[in-house]
Amino acid sequence: MARTQGARPRRVRLWRWRRNPLRRRSDLAEAWLGLAAVVLALLLGALCGLTAAGAVDGSLAERRERAVPVPAVLAEDAAGPSAAVTENGGGDGGVWAEVRWTAPDGTGRTGRAEVDPGSPAGTGVIVWTDPAGRLVPAPPEGAEARFQTVMAGITVAVAAGGAVLFGGWLVRARLRLRRLDAWETEWRRVEPSWRRRMTG
Repeated sequence: MARTQGARPRRVRLWRWRRNPLRRRSDLAEAWLGLAAVVLALLLGALCGLTAAGAVDGSLAERRERAVPVPAVLAEDAAGPSAAVTENGGGDGGVWAEVRWTAPDGTGRTGRAEVDPGSPAGTGVIVWTDPAGRLVPAPPEGAEARFQTVMAGITVAVAAGGAVLFGGWLVRARLRLRRLDAWETEWRRVEPSWRRRMTG
């Protein structure tokens, strides 16, 4: 005789899709809802991600077009390597120092730009300016630009897909609550007769 005590019940896969007398219409609706949410999350996530990546790539390309490399001269000695921090507090090997350059209209300008540590005053450097001659950050290029584009696409894709899946989960939770309410109502109708049969 086979031992059945303590055996785990066999899990029936895709039971909502199979015809059986225990399957309710709400079970089938929940199955279709789950499938639709997954498909919509994948499609919408991919579409939004590609759109966001394209927008970021276009924005970076526009920044590259508007930013002009201009020769400048250090107006002061740059700090040594120990001070290699950006003005925002991060460290990437450069220091900030006063530089002089000539704007497109021929006027001399001064401002602070990131330069190599320890550079003496009078050293020639390259700074980036906008069409009006104002200093701007160097536009991302190469691997950095690709990284920003890809990360923007992935972030938006995950957010859009996650929002769809979360919405589907909320609807499915609502369906489950309605099913529990229906069971409760049905039990209130059946319970008195069932109790009489059990006690009679």
